[in-house]
Amino acid sequence: MSSTQVRSETAIETSRARRVDMKLEVVVIPVSDVERAKRFYGGLGWRLDADIVSGDEFRVVQFTPPGSPCSIHFGTGVTSAVPGSARGLYLIVSDIEAARTELVERGVDVSELFHRAGREGRLSGPDPARRSYASYASFSDPDGNGWLLQEVTVRLPGRVDADGTTFTSSTELASALRRAEAAHGEHEKRTGQRDADWPTWYAEYIVREQAGKQLPS
Repeated sequence: MSSTQVRSETAIETSRARRVDMKLEVVVIPVSDVERAKRFYGGLGWRLDADIVSGDEFRVVQFTPPGSPCSIHFGTGVTSAVPGSARGLYLIVSDIEAARTELVERGVDVSELFHRAGREGRLSGPDPARRSYASYASFSDPDGNGWLLQEVTVRLPGRVDADGTTFTSSTELASALRRAEAAHGEHEKRTGQRDADWPTWYAEYIVREQAGKQLPS
């Protein structure tokens, strides 16, 4: 083995051992009218984190969607992209019908629910089997930047660190508890007896579901 190979393999092992978290914190969206955009995103119920002005050439406004670890920036002098050119900005929700209803009540023009079915493409209504990742709705801000609501209830394997279980909101946790309750009901039917240790069963179900592992039966 050459010294170059040794150095290369050592560097790879060191890199793995020192893996640094890289958390997506902010997405910049291009807008033409900062005040109008500020009213729109504030009207969604998103949290206003900052509105910083430096002279006439720079202004940055930050909003964060409810329960989101990632925020958005817009303003003056923050991007050279054409206003309205942002597309496919995903907002993940645990209950797409409730999320759409809330936006409509806030005066947002939201599309009807739709799902995608292979070669058939986009079809009206939520996914019939209510599969995770399969139901959508869309809306745009005043500049035309496009947002997609996507319902995710069960993460695909490998999408969540195996050692951690987290929820971004009480609504998301409540949905997980309801799914665990339904599955536990089927479990008790199979065993023919009441499970007094249901909290442990619930916890195991929720942890496995989020990690994409085989669910308890």
